[in-house]
This record gives sequence, C-alpha cells and structure tokens, in this order.
Amino acid sequence: MSPPEWLEPNLRPIQKDGWRAYLFRLMFQHHKPDERRFDVVLLIAIVVSVLIAILDSVALLHVRYGTYFYAAEWVFTILFSIEYLIRLSIVRRPLRYALSFYGVIDLLAALPTYISVFVVGADHLLVIRVLRILRVFRILEMVEFSKEGSELMRALHSSRRKIGLFVLFVVLITVVFGAVMYLVEGPEHGFTSIPRGMYWAIVTMATVGFGDIVPVTPLGQVITSMIVLIGYGIIAVPTGIFGAQLIQSGMEKRASRRIDSTDSCARCGEREHLAEARYCHCCGERLTVEAAE
Repeated sequence: MSPPEWLEPNLRPIQKDGWRAYLFRLMFQHHKPDERRFDVVLLIAIVVSVLIAILDSVALLHVRYGTYFYAAEWVFTILFSIEYLIRLSIVRRPLRYALSFYGVIDLLAALPTYISVFVVGADHLLVIRVLRILRVFRILEMVEFSKEGSELMRALHSSRRKIGLFVLFVVLITVVFGAVMYLVEGPEHGFTSIPRGMYWAIVTMATVGFGDIVPVTPLGQVITSMIVLIGYGIIAVPTGIFGAQLIQSGMEKRASRRIDSTDSCARCGEREHLAEARYCHCCGERLTVEAAE
C-alpha cells in the first residue's frame, strides 16, 4: 500500500545519473547501507534538536544554558535549511514536494527560527520546532516498519465509514446530553450554555472528570451516571472496529497466499496449502515439490 498523495507524492529525480541522482537516492530512499546511515544521522539530529527545544522551555535551564541552546538551535536550523534546499533542488517537481505533508514539515523545521529574528515578539513560535519529531515517520515508513504501517493504514482506511458513523453518533450524544443538562442544571450550577453542557458531556463520556462542572440535582446525577456508562462502551467501540478490521485483513492476506496444488497431500488428500508450505496443514505430511510450489 503506497502512502497517500498528500503525504508523500510520487517524486522523481531531476536527472537519472550524476550527483543529483545520488543525493536523491540518499535522501528519499532507505534501503542501501549509505541511505540507512544518512537516515541514522538525520534521526539523531531530529531527536537532539527536539530535545533542545524541550529543555529550552524549562525556565531554570533557559537561564543557565540559554546561550548554548540558542547556538545549538541555529546550528540545527542551518543544517535543516541546507537539507531542505537540497531536497528542492534534486526533485523534478519542487513545488509538489514543497506542498506535500513532509515538505511542509521540513519547512517548519527551520522557518520559526528565522521568523523570530525578523519579527518582534515571534519568539513563542519557536515551539513549532517540536514538529520536527514528525520527520521521524518519513524514516520509519520506508524501512522495517513499512509493512506494519501499511497494514495499519489499510485497516484504518477500510474501517473509515464505520469510524465516521461512530464519531457522528458521539457528536449527537454530546449535543443531546449537553442540551438536557443545560435544562436540568441551569446556569446557577455552572451549565451556562449548551456548548458548556456539551463540554461537560465530552469530559464525562471520556471518563476524565475534571470536576470544574458538577451536577447538583438528583436528576442531573442520574443523567451523569447514564452518560458515564455510555462512555465506557464508547471507549471500546473504536478499538473493536479497528481490531476486527486488522483481523479481517490478516485473514484475507492469508487466504490470498493459498494455492490450488496440482498434487494433493499423499496422506489426507488436501489440495490447498500456503505458497511457502512444506508440510500439510491438516495431517503434517511432507509435501512434494509440486504441491508446495
């Protein structure tokens, strides 16, 4: 299963050979040893830069090591900027890459630091640097985890209608219970509007219970008990839908690997076996070459 077009467009190198082709293979492919080494170096740079952004948000560390954090941030910003410009220069359609999901993330990896220099009061935008961690998925999706990731994405895509219907059902319940609690409790008990009641319904169904809005009337408490019980069931539904789709996908994949053997098992006569099977799945008899292949 290939990634969606908006996530990773079908990019092509600007030339078939030469240094641009080499850099394209190094940056956009993940199979050969040098490509994997580049991925490891990039992964380390991403993790260290995100760690610096996290530590810099701590006031005590910012006071003591703010200068070092600032210098390190500029080093990573320049490196990520060079990498981004190289990626743009080696693809055949730069705009297509720039507008893709990973292209936008690559741009956001460096842009906030430059904005903070030219725009006064834009220092708070530096928190966007944490989005660099999303670049890890580009590395993971094309190597060992690509098969597992494809299966998860395929299961999620197959169950999208069921999940969409479930989300619609949750929204309807939220609106209904929010309106009911607005009528039952009223503004004097914190339910000042229907949106406020909807917020209470979402928090209660999620079994979070912040406690900032609490029903006081007996009827309101009965309704709260009902929505808590509904919430426990709601939490399990998406997991069940997604899990069932994964099981079904696995069964379909296993069924697609079955073949109709020209020769049956010598002991029990079974004719259907997996393509790589060497023994009969019914009786354990060793299959002939013709039956196994």
